[in-house]
Amino acid sequence: MTLKTVLNESHRALGAKMVDFGGWDMPIHYGSQIDEHHLVRQAVGMFDVSHMTVVDLHGDQVRPFLRRLLANSVDKLKVRGKALYSCMLNEQGGVIDDLIAYYLGDDWFRLVVNASTREKDLAWISRQAQDFGVEVRERAELAIIAVQGPRARDTVIGLLAEGERDRAGALARFAAIDVATASGIPLFLARTGYTGEDGFEVVLPQDQAIAFWNALLEAGVRPAGLGARDTLRLEAGMNLYGQDMDESTTPWEAGLAWTVALDEGRDFIGRAALEAQKAAGVPRQLVGLVMDERGVLRHGQKVLAAGGDGEILSGTFSPTLGKAIAFARIPAGETGQVRVDIRGREVPVRVVKFPFVREGQAQPGVLA
Repeated sequence: MTLKTVLNESHRALGAKMVDFGGWDMPIHYGSQIDEHHLVRQAVGMFDVSHMTVVDLHGDQVRPFLRRLLANSVDKLKVRGKALYSCMLNEQGGVIDDLIAYYLGDDWFRLVVNASTREKDLAWISRQAQDFGVEVRERAELAIIAVQGPRARDTVIGLLAEGERDRAGALARFAAIDVATASGIPLFLARTGYTGEDGFEVVLPQDQAIAFWNALLEAGVRPAGLGARDTLRLEAGMNLYGQDMDESTTPWEAGLAWTVALDEGRDFIGRAALEAQKAAGVPRQLVGLVMDERGVLRHGQKVLAAGGDGEILSGTFSPTLGKAIAFARIPAGETGQVRVDIRGREVPVRVVKFPFVREGQAQPGVLA
């Protein structure tokens, strides 16, 4: 049975083209994916991401539990509301999922995990939580709307109750607070996102989501679909679970070494496997590619490098850069002159550092 968010009829009323996304009926665009991409880069757009899964963890041992569950260290979270991006690994060091954890109290953390991994994530988290007496509660009654772009924060803050605006304006990146709109809608306001732009991911009760969506529309915010969300996140150098990493991939192989905290005395799940792979030499690496010739880089295309063959993971045409860009996984070591097999023709590409785009601008070396 196809799942629908509470905003499904709102999307249809706005003329959205709907597609199946991991079992959910979701908008891919509302007329022009490229226009929606530029809208977020240059002004403000909003995404319905209510298919994401919110999980609240309660218990006296919730912090020790997360020290065990996550590859990144929740010990970094010392102020309530602060957030942490991390991978959740299996015993072999493979990525079960990537997620955001919020520290909301000494006995309360919130996780936001991917939609496509909901069932396996909940099963894994619940199984691991038993040893710590932690209550795992899925918050299916909550919706999430992401408002992203250079004008996103000012627009959302303008909808808040007057007494809440200064607090929201002072919110640091990767942190969250509870606020309310001028009409009384309670919001969990997180300064996070998946586009490379500033903005908020707003968690709120499902029964208030349509009213808040409509208030954003009235404030001049236009909707954007999952198509633009994908091109935006790839330009911003952000991995997509299931495409750029999965349970057969370690964080070392997915360009996510920065999310692994090998802090002393913390035995997180998968740590031994990660340390063993690092000591033996990580066999594969994630690289960013730019193609200067016309055409598009697509998932599954073969990549030829000095150390052997690899493949394109995420690939797209970048609306901001006007060129094809991609993530590819290739053998570790010197890359040499890299080429991509496009329908039997070996096309040269350049290996570049990612993100490809930051704050709307091409990063050094990307355009060459």
